[in-house]
This record gives sequence, C-alpha cells and structure tokens, in this order.
Amino acid sequence: MGDAIIMDGLGKQFPCYHPDRPRTVQEAVLRGLRRIRPVERFWALRDVSFRVAYGRMVGVVGFNGAGKSTLLRLIGGVGRPDEGRVEVHGRIGALLDLGAGLHPDLTGRENVFVSGVIAGLTRREVAQRFDSIVAFAELEQFIDSSLRTYSTGMQMRLAFAVAAHIEPELLLIDEVLAVGDAAFQRKCLDRIAQFKSMGCTILLVSHDTTLIRQLCDEALWLRSGQLVASGAADGVVGQYLASLSARTRRATPANENSSEALRLEIVAVHLLDEGGFPIAELESGQAMRVEIEYFARGPVPTPIFGVTVTRDDGLICYDTSTAAAGLALTLVQGTGRIALQFERLDLSGGRYYIDVGTYAHDWGDTYDYHWRAYPLTVRPTSGEKGVLSPPHCWEVGSVSAPRAKLLAPAARNGMPRE
Repeated sequence: MGDAIIMDGLGKQFPCYHPDRPRTVQEAVLRGLRRIRPVERFWALRDVSFRVAYGRMVGVVGFNGAGKSTLLRLIGGVGRPDEGRVEVHGRIGALLDLGAGLHPDLTGRENVFVSGVIAGLTRREVAQRFDSIVAFAELEQFIDSSLRTYSTGMQMRLAFAVAAHIEPELLLIDEVLAVGDAAFQRKCLDRIAQFKSMGCTILLVSHDTTLIRQLCDEALWLRSGQLVASGAADGVVGQYLASLSARTRRATPANENSSEALRLEIVAVHLLDEGGFPIAELESGQAMRVEIEYFARGPVPTPIFGVTVTRDDGLICYDTSTAAAGLALTLVQGTGRIALQFERLDLSGGRYYIDVGTYAHDWGDTYDYHWRAYPLTVRPTSGEKGVLSPPHCWEVGSVSAPRAKLLAPAARNGMPRE
C-alpha cells in the first residue's frame, strides 16, 4: 500500500538568543540592535530519515530534548524543515499540545466546533458527532461553561475526544496520555487500539516504554536530534533501556549536582538462574541471582548497594539493601562484584523490573542508579492473581474428624511432595 510518512534527511534548527537581549522596542533603540540577533543556532533534528507504512503504530522514545516533539510537529505541518523533506499521505489528527486549537474565552461547545473544523470536519459533521464527543469526554455538565474554568485534565479530555471523532488516517500523539485519571487513560488507550485495528497510522511519543512495547509495531529512538535506532518496538526499546545503564539515574533531584555522582559506578548487572546462566524470564518460585559489577573511582567507605523489584505499573514488590541485611562493606575501591541471591522468587506472573543503586553510607548521596534497565518476566501460574505466588496447598477433610486428622492433601502448588 505504500508509505503514510516519508522522511528524507530531515533537519530543523532553532535560534539561541542572548539572555540579556532587549525585550521592548525602546530597549532595542537605547541599547543597540546587536543583541537582537541570535547568538547561535542549534539543530533540534538533523539528518533524520525513515518511512512508516500505512496502518503501522510507531513509538518514539528518547531523553528530554531529543527532538521527539519537534519531529511530530513537522509531520503535523506545524513549521517547516530547514533541510530535507517530509511527505505525509492522509488526513491528520494530532494531539501535540493540550492548548492547541482551544480558546479559553470560548465555551466547551464552541471549542468542539472550532477544533473540529480546524481538524478538517465540516460544521455538519461536527454537529452529527457532537453528542458522542461530549459523552466520550464526560463533560456533559460543563460543556456550556467557559474553557478557562476547565482543569488541565478536562481540557485534555475535550481535545482527545475531538481528535478521536475526526476519523484520522494518521494520528499523532505527544505524551498527552500522561494527563487525566486512570479510567480516562484506559478509555483513550482502548480508542487508540480501535484506531489501530481500523488501519490508522499512529505515531506515539511517550516516556512509558512499557506502553510502547505493548501497543507499537515499531519504534524510533532519537538522541540529540539524531536517529539512533529504528525497527521492531521490543528491540529498539531494549536498546534504549540498556543505554540508561550508562547514564546516571539519581534517586532524587537533590543529587543532580552532587560531587559524589559516579564515585561508585554500576558497570553491569546480570540476572542469572540457579545454573549461572543469563535469564530474562523465569517460572514463579525459581531461584535468581542478581550480580552487580561496580567501579569505585577512589576509596569509598561503607557504601550501600540496593536492589528493588518493581512491577511494570510501578508497584514496589520488594526492596532490600546491604544495610537492611546488616552487611557493612568497610571499603571498596577499583573494580568489584557483589551479588544478591534469591532462593526463590515467589511472584505472580507478569512483567517486572530489577532496579539497582549505589549509595553513601548514610543514604545522603546517590552514586549511581539504574532504573527500569533490567526487565524480568515471571511466567504465570494458571488461574492465580495478585502480587505473590507463595508455596501453598489445598486440603480437604471432614468436619466431624479430629483436627489432627481433619485435613488431607488435595492439591499442591510450589511445595515439595513427601
């Protein structure tokens, strides 16, 4: 069927101005025009080339400032590239900015009509879909109130509801799903899945790599305005997460400028089974070993190593450290290795992450922290739900029988048989 999006050598640059540039005409006249001109120009995107086939869903990942939002804006026709070309085939529905297309002095009803017409619908088409749009946004009670009285979440719901009813052939979504309650996020995701099943081409920018893996067929990884990798979503996201292990992930913003950063660096983390072989998944109840290779740039007295097991929705399932275990490492220096042995990991089936960190002896500084860099899949046990999957068995007995003889084993799960 061809390609819905074609990008060839795309580049976009922006000016950087002097921080003390004149803000008014009077200041410009009095202080001269020299500081009005840009000091320099930087490339937000440079030499980006890729194609997206019709009906594919593509995720875009990268650190803040990588050029993800600029990419979607150029695809959506907001701005022109400074070099290269971009071709888009099909009607576009875009959620690039919650405020785009919405006017605070208009009511919700008026904004629906304005946004719908801007998106390419006729007034009659908007009128035909109006009730459905309002119901989707769950704003029946407030639809005739001024938009300035809406919360940010209400505005997002209205904007998404309009975009969801224009029947786009190409849908651009830039991180807007981070706003709103969990129920509405679920509704948005269901509508996105519906668009995908109908053959709509979708580009999704998100920092939620789990969402990218679950929904997208392909992914793009941008770094400093350049395309680092593209291909199957699971592979590209895996590369992106692995790159986080080379970048310090501090536990709190207070450590952003700490002189202790990278004093004790995590070089590598290995998840191993009981035979010492690398694993990415295991059966509930199996043993697992977490090996941490580190490098201390100088003598580090009494450091703390921590390991946290989190579910993919962010729930902390288990958190431990050498300090909690009473293990005091007097001094570490140079390269070394430390390991945490789980005799059995009794988690229910699902996707988890092993987060690893190194800290000062009093938890006052975070030396290094690897967050969501080491995924682990626990294979489920049929019919069980929850967080834990402990060893257990069901027993059946007679009410009239003595308690000592009451119960007879009927079914066991995770328990050794006698």
